[in-house]
Amino acid sequence: MNNKSLQPESVFRCFAQVNQIPRPSKQEEKMIDFLLDFGRKLGLDTRRDETGNVIIRKPATPGMENRQTIVLQSHMDMVCEKNRGLDFDFTKDAIQTYIDGEWMKAKGTTLGADDGIGIAMEMALLEATDIVHGPLECIFTRDEETGLTGAEGMKSDFISGRLLINLDSEDEGQIFVSCAGGCRTFAQFNYTDEALPAGFFTFSLAIKGLTGGHSGDDIDKKRANANKLLARFLYLSQQKYDLRLIDIQAGGLHNAIPREAWCLCAVPMKDKENITVDWNLYQADVAEEYSVTEKTMEFALQSEELATNAVNKDCTQRLIKALQAVDNGVFAICQDLDLVETSSNLASIHKVPETKTIDINSSQRSSIYSARVNMANTFAAVFELAGAKVDIGEGYPGWKMNPNSELLNITVEQYKRLFGKEPIVRGIHAGLECGLFSEKFPGMDMVSFGPTLRGVHSPDEKLLIPTVQMVWDHLLAILKEAPKKG
Repeated sequence: MNNKSLQPESVFRCFAQVNQIPRPSKQEEKMIDFLLDFGRKLGLDTRRDETGNVIIRKPATPGMENRQTIVLQSHMDMVCEKNRGLDFDFTKDAIQTYIDGEWMKAKGTTLGADDGIGIAMEMALLEATDIVHGPLECIFTRDEETGLTGAEGMKSDFISGRLLINLDSEDEGQIFVSCAGGCRTFAQFNYTDEALPAGFFTFSLAIKGLTGGHSGDDIDKKRANANKLLARFLYLSQQKYDLRLIDIQAGGLHNAIPREAWCLCAVPMKDKENITVDWNLYQADVAEEYSVTEKTMEFALQSEELATNAVNKDCTQRLIKALQAVDNGVFAICQDLDLVETSSNLASIHKVPETKTIDINSSQRSSIYSARVNMANTFAAVFELAGAKVDIGEGYPGWKMNPNSELLNITVEQYKRLFGKEPIVRGIHAGLECGLFSEKFPGMDMVSFGPTLRGVHSPDEKLLIPTVQMVWDHLLAILKEAPKKG
């Protein structure tokens, strides 16, 4: 399969345009300008709000003027993850895509199909002249991945329609009707530099090649968290040796299961061989534990240039104990659905010499607000006991299913008509902007669906090409059957 055979052609052509434009979270200005220019060149009502969200309105095609307005929504930003050592600047460089069988992938980076493929579908609809539809409002929100601040900042008069299709889901054939709420929790240790005693062996530990993935939708897939694996070995070593921590740089974005973790340590020279043996034995244990989900895991211990200073020993001990103790992964399953209810992700650990701090970033999710608060407090309590400063973010709301959804009925019926089978109607443990829309626009009737993506929020992200055509056909069928006004 080559690029010329990609179908629907208009959608993949638009997706290629999107991937030429740098769009890290909170740095979407180039994408905003592109969309404003795109809509205005089509002669459509196009504007942005104070937050940076963009709306492009398209009138109904002839004969469809009496249909209700349908809002189509996707987010502009993308998670910017790359393989270690790759020379790539997400603020300047275009995503380099390639075809591997039925999948589209990127060369060493996230693909940006989350949610660039949703943007592309909206663009293709806006420029089309042969598609039947009622009035459309195409919404492009900013900063979905790092705080939902685009949706949070949207004013109540920005959208007039009350039927919304969110194009930010990752499993074709599944229609999402609810999502989890979430928040971010931060912990910070203050440290001082302490002279490393004479006769110490300095070495680095690295864990890489893990599967990673989305910290919400993939949290139940029994994938390893690189930060927790590293912390676990440090805790075991601290119990046996005079372990000193010199540096730690582990994990990345709050909404990604960490794939890589690295630290620089030292132990007395007499323990050099022992800790190397321990590392090899530990690697074997972990490989057995994750023999199904982590087949490309890599462990490395390397001798390093002798260090002169380390993090003060008291801070090191408190930090490692807290990282060992803190909960990570699935905490609870829903009582009425086979779905994760509550979870936590230990996302990143970074020593910051400029501020003399070690900063820990995490995210908690739950479909029940009180359970999410409890999960964040559980994280906070561990680090408070260890003497860290803790801050819990305000978070974002979940989205509860509407049992009387007219839009859902149309969506299900059109799927059955097109494909001859029932779609799966379910909730998702990831956060969707639908949660904020349900608060800002009371009575908004919403569904979420999209083509199949795998490995999102990691350089393994890939898009299953045939499902794009399926979702496109499904979307056009829904638009054609939009309910009448009144």
